[in-house]
Amino acid sequence: MYCLSAKYKICKKDAEFDQMDREWDWDNFLLLQAFMATAAHHFLPFFRDMPAWNAGGFIFFAILHMGPAEALYYWAHRAFHKDILFQRYHSLHHAAIVLQPQTAGTATFLEHIGLTIIMAVPMVGASWMGGASMGMIYLYCLLFDFLRYMGHSNVEIVPETIFRWLPPLKYLIYTPSYHTLHHTEMDTNFCLFMPLYDYLGKTINSKSWDLHRSMSAGQVEEVPDYVFLAHIVDVLSSLHVRFLLRGFCSTPFATWWFLLPLWPVVIPFALAMWVWAKPFVNTGHRLKGRLHQTWIVPRFGFQYFIPFAQEGINNLIQDAILSADKMGVKVISLAALNKNEALNGGGTLFVKRLPNLRVRVVHGNTLTAAVILNELNPAVKEVFLTGATSKLGRAIALYLCKKRIRVMMLTCSEERFKSIQSEAPPEFQNFLVQVTKYQVAQNCKTWIVGKWIAYKEQKWAPVGCHLHQFVVPPIFELRKDCTYGKLAGMQLPDAVEGLSTCEYTMPRRCVHACHAGGILHSLEGWDHHEVGAIDVNKIDMVWEAALKHGFKPMK
Repeated sequence: MYCLSAKYKICKKDAEFDQMDREWDWDNFLLLQAFMATAAHHFLPFFRDMPAWNAGGFIFFAILHMGPAEALYYWAHRAFHKDILFQRYHSLHHAAIVLQPQTAGTATFLEHIGLTIIMAVPMVGASWMGGASMGMIYLYCLLFDFLRYMGHSNVEIVPETIFRWLPPLKYLIYTPSYHTLHHTEMDTNFCLFMPLYDYLGKTINSKSWDLHRSMSAGQVEEVPDYVFLAHIVDVLSSLHVRFLLRGFCSTPFATWWFLLPLWPVVIPFALAMWVWAKPFVNTGHRLKGRLHQTWIVPRFGFQYFIPFAQEGINNLIQDAILSADKMGVKVISLAALNKNEALNGGGTLFVKRLPNLRVRVVHGNTLTAAVILNELNPAVKEVFLTGATSKLGRAIALYLCKKRIRVMMLTCSEERFKSIQSEAPPEFQNFLVQVTKYQVAQNCKTWIVGKWIAYKEQKWAPVGCHLHQFVVPPIFELRKDCTYGKLAGMQLPDAVEGLSTCEYTMPRRCVHACHAGGILHSLEGWDHHEVGAIDVNKIDMVWEAALKHGFKPMK
């Protein structure tokens, strides 16, 4: 997890999407090894009928691994760094500068064959000498893979005090920082797990021990320039995080069959988080040299609608804001229900409670409104708007009426409609029309949906209608004769680095518009809080500023 490993990260960069794709099939070697183990069991008589456990076999495994296996790997590894073998085979493994555990399994078929043979030396040898057991073979395989993944973890987990107490041990076991130097400088630290072979072969990197000492002591954590404060949407989407399912979260969230059996497993963790958890760091990336992070309020979407839970949620949000303020974060933006009007007035509650905040609190919805408005066909003359009296609905209605576009505002509250209508200049007020039924819009081909609707509401949309939306979660696309817009979002500037996860259902390198709005607030250096009602007069200015900084409309 980011919040646990950040202090001990060796390479401060993060993996990119191309590395995720390149390492997608990292676990293929498991199939190969299972096939080869089955073949060995079938063709080698001494590999059958082993006892369940034989503690004396440990000495056989230790000698055969520390001797033949380590030596074979060392010299084979050095050979794979020669020109032809490296270019044709080993370069795939070294394409990853930012190491991940999955990098350990990313290699060509030839390399997997070679490593499996080396791994088999202690197992086959111990079996032939009568010292093997099923338990020892499984233990060896687990330990072998654990050490490989540890070396590629990019997090220094081996304490330096161990080597201080037992200095010879540093030649018998490598560390993540030791192997990271092999990937960054290539021509050193070739060993499998034992640096002794690099010492004997004069290929040990002179920086190895100093780097390990500094990494194991922990680094001062960098203060982010900007924080996006999100929350968990629902049970299954809580699995869409890098520390659980790395490959899955590198694609937009969707409900896949393999997630369903995990549903009951998540429930106890959800209850535990309700009792004990505090906001935590989930992901991070860099933009124009600035660190941006996403923090998570450990609450599920449904909890925001439980009356007795709302005070606790506001306290968690306030704690996150105060933590950001203490750290020196410049901007913190509230995502989705964290800025719910009924919960905290779109963030107004915190600005009033904490008048001396240095961090700017923003909801980012000015840019959300701008994205939705700029998606509309310039020739449109009439729209149907649901969620019409919400923060976004109000801003969209007021903006469109000034463009002389007729807005049918779906609301049963005449009082709230009149309040919004009165904000419009007198000459444009007649472009705002209150409606109370979906049937009224059966001839309107532009719907802007700000409230979740099912088929019974969608059936009133005419054929060829396009449904824009700003509702979370997005509505189901139930009409084949209509088109549906995605949630308002923007593609991040090309300068973004270290991005390897998708934000909920957003495409790669895209974020929700309110997230982009918070980033923009930071990049522009605006010193005002953006909370409460949207300033309609700033919508065009915010849109132009976003384009200036390299944000792009989602395709």
